Amino acid sequence: MLDVQAVRRQFPALQESYNGRPGAFFDNPGGTQVHATVIQAMADYLTRRNANVHGAFITSRRTDEVIAYARQAAADLLGAAPEEVVFGPNMTSLTFDLSHALGHEFGPEDEIVVTRLDHDANVAPWLLMAEDSGAQVRWADVDLETCTLDMEHLQSLITPRTKLVAVGYASNAVGTINDVKTVIGWAQAVGAYSFIDAVQFAPHGWIDVKELGCDFLACSAYKFFGPHMGLLYGKREHLARLRAYRVRPAGDELPGKWETGTKNHEGMAGTAAAIDYIAGLGAQYGMAAPNAPRREKLRAAWQVIGEYELMLMDRLITGLKAIPTVRIYGITDRFDWNKRMATVSIRKEGLTPEVLAQKLAAENIFVWNGNFYALSISERLGVEASGGLVRIGLAHYNTLEEVERCLTVIDRA
Repeated sequence: MLDVQAVRRQFPALQESYNGRPGAFFDNPGGTQVHATVIQAMADYLTRRNANVHGAFITSRRTDEVIAYARQAAADLLGAAPEEVVFGPNMTSLTFDLSHALGHEFGPEDEIVVTRLDHDANVAPWLLMAEDSGAQVRWADVDLETCTLDMEHLQSLITPRTKLVAVGYASNAVGTINDVKTVIGWAQAVGAYSFIDAVQFAPHGWIDVKELGCDFLACSAYKFFGPHMGLLYGKREHLARLRAYRVRPAGDELPGKWETGTKNHEGMAGTAAAIDYIAGLGAQYGMAAPNAPRREKLRAAWQVIGEYELMLMDRLITGLKAIPTVRIYGITDRFDWNKRMATVSIRKEGLTPEVLAQKLAAENIFVWNGNFYALSISERLGVEASGGLVRIGLAHYNTLEEVERCLTVIDRA
């Protein structure tokens, strides 16, 4: 069982006071707090290793070691080979870069499938690529009652003309976990690329790109307790074949051909530290042995994290359902909670999302309001024009006491 108080002591931000009181960080879907080892790793890099790559001198050699270690850590996180993981500033930038490269293969006879449940970072790059290439865009709809993908409609859109299917692993707006493996299989059956946005899933669950069979998958380290960095997995054959926009001296070696300019070395050091922190939870609280491979420890960690977050989510959703003036958007049936994450969006009668978020903020409870860049689902639910939603996003360092505080404020607001 996770010792949440011991975990919390490892996050400096959780020890801070805000206006004289502790903060309850429920803004996690927008970015989690950073573990102490991440801060230490970044400071250590900037102090003892700061240089550019492939030099003959010691700090440059240390930088090469940092990059190699971070690449292996990221590969262990995703179940990939190190040369299949590309680092970049964030998922959005990496997706736009990939869309530029893929666009050369698309034409007016091709179709792209996107969904109305996705963050716009997994929509806009493909819309713009379609605009440039002449390809046609097909939109998969959602079930408005449960805020889940309409899988029958999605399947009907995938035809021999489909060349790309872009879908999120989990919704950043309403918490839905999508059956991406099935969607990937449908894409494979017609020879289409599959692109998975795993930004919201990565802080909560086990990812295995080989088991999924996806062509591409992206996530962001600042959503799993690390620095502002993005990670892109691509099958080796795709990354090797596709044309990357880069300077001429960069060469064709993977994955460097996709990482333009000098990399964020301190960010890579921090990303590796974040992954090691998660793995450590698997050894300390899970079923993995201390000397087990990092990948095995990560799997054990997600089991422990998942069980704890499920307990928090149970109390949050149960408490929200008991407030008559609150509407929860998304899955609320306990028997289907394996199909959602601990990210819960609501509205309360008589209050705009902005006002409710302000009332929570006045009590040092940090939540987001708006559309969270998931523009299409906000529009589809009919809430975009009236301020969107209030989003409460739980992480493994949150506590039941914080959840109770949040429920009390929402009830009385």
